Amino acid sequence: MKERRFRKLIPWAIGIAVLGFIAVGAFFSSNLLRGKTGGPVQVVNAPADIVARGKYLAEAADCAACHTAPGGAPFAGGLAMQSGFGTIYATNITPDPDNGIGRWTADDFWRALHDGVRRDGQQLYPAMPYTSYRGMTRADADAIYAYLMQLRPAKIPNRTTDLRFPFNIRLGMRGWNLLFLTDTLPAVSVGHTPAWERGRYVVDVLGHCGECHTPRGLLGQMELSQPMTGSTLGRFEAPDITPDGLAGRGWTQAALREFLGSGLVEDGSAFSDMHLVVMRSTRHLTANDLSKAATYLMGDRPPPPAALPDAPPPAEATTTAAGRVTYVALCSGCHGLNGEGIPNTVVPMQGNTTLRLVNPRNLVVSMLDGIAAQSFSYLQRMQAMPPLADKLNDAQAAQLANYLRVSFGGQKPDVTPDIVRGLR
Repeated sequence: MKERRFRKLIPWAIGIAVLGFIAVGAFFSSNLLRGKTGGPVQVVNAPADIVARGKYLAEAADCAACHTAPGGAPFAGGLAMQSGFGTIYATNITPDPDNGIGRWTADDFWRALHDGVRRDGQQLYPAMPYTSYRGMTRADADAIYAYLMQLRPAKIPNRTTDLRFPFNIRLGMRGWNLLFLTDTLPAVSVGHTPAWERGRYVVDVLGHCGECHTPRGLLGQMELSQPMTGSTLGRFEAPDITPDGLAGRGWTQAALREFLGSGLVEDGSAFSDMHLVVMRSTRHLTANDLSKAATYLMGDRPPPPAALPDAPPPAEATTTAAGRVTYVALCSGCHGLNGEGIPNTVVPMQGNTTLRLVNPRNLVVSMLDGIAAQSFSYLQRMQAMPPLADKLNDAQAAQLANYLRVSFGGQKPDVTPDIVRGLR
């Protein structure tokens, strides 16, 4: 009984500890963290091969995706990242001495990536994925630093982070780090070969895939007991990319390599945030690293057989008949009468990976919001999908979603008008 009572007190003790760090931060932050804001401008004369390697690593680490605002100068910051705690703005990481990292040393840069601490001594928020970059080697961090310091300085001021109290007290992050920061992230698959190990580094550390694909707890921490099992970010869900989750939706290592390298596969295409990841990051990976990333995500062991969608039972086919009428009227002109699509132009519905997700969220949001035209290479541009929110009421959208999921995704007709209404 005493042991059970003690266990019940643990969450309260943790909460008190966190609040204690926040209180300390509130008291001392204005006095103790004035830190290094001046100092000499750094000049980095690195060998060309180190700079080239740094460029490759910066692309693999997807630095541009967060540190470049829409229509803004590369790496000059300004991107607004919404969270449940407020808005965080990505910072300028060009070598501008006043707004960027022009006064940062290689040690300063390493400390930011490894410990989540800025040059002035203040804590970074984990929107900067130091929780994953912590596993990066010092040599790779130094190469990225050498590359960034060769960029054209952008004199663009940083925007002030807008978080609610008490989350705006940066010293509170010290308590957060004590609770949640770990040196090694759990592996998503089983393997021990050199290819698997390199793939783990590319995916978990450089690509920091778990930052989006792992569920988050109440304090914004990754739930490391459920690595890569999927998480909802904004409008879309970052789906389950465990070996079982991928194989259950028909993915193979070959298809995964192609998707990460181009954003296009036979059964679908990258869209929304994942399109940016492919275009700014994974398509720049070498064929060797792409292959090893796929090896890690699928595991060294043979994946379980994919549960390919069967023809819907008669009862379900009858249930989704109204959705079929809507599909023929609004969708078949592009996606084909039988969901065959148009290669490199319109994704097929047959076996489509989005339709095979257990959670219908991504399908319903895509239907309501539409998808902008997206370029994948100089030869390929997917046709835009127009929004259907103004053409379908909640019941009609639910019927269409159920028809697509049952007929092409092997799912149950479980989308309700209430689900659609909640996502409008």
